[in-house]
Amino acid sequence: MKATETTAMPVLPGEEPWTRQELAQVRERLDDDIAAARREIRQVEEQVAERLGDPVDGAGDDPADTGAKAFEREHELALAYNTRDLLAASERAIERMDAGTYGVCDSCGRPIGKERLQAFPRATLCVSCKQREERR
Repeated sequence: MKATETTAMPVLPGEEPWTRQELAQVRERLDDDIAAARREIRQVEEQVAERLGDPVDGAGDDPADTGAKAFEREHELALAYNTRDLLAASERAIERMDAGTYGVCDSCGRPIGKERLQAFPRATLCVSCKQREERR
């Protein structure tokens, strides 16, 4: 853990302050998520490159086979894009920890809540702001 002070971490009224161990657990979870996302992205990129590099793959396929293969490729790419978004969110969460802004709602500036961050460490909005965003 870097310079983040646990006493400076915001909490909701009634919540216990963050302990170093709790913050370390959240950071470890984010680090694990980052490593897993990077592995998954690398694997998908290798698979796509392998398919695109095979000039005879699909030769002689009927239109239904071609369509099914295209759908499968698009599905894999969509999953990879989603994984990239999760990777970026995890990296931003660690940056916020290091900057001392972790746990502050991006919309209203109030605490996000310790329990919410322990359940979803990439959260950038408090519950009420997230609910308001989802209603739009």
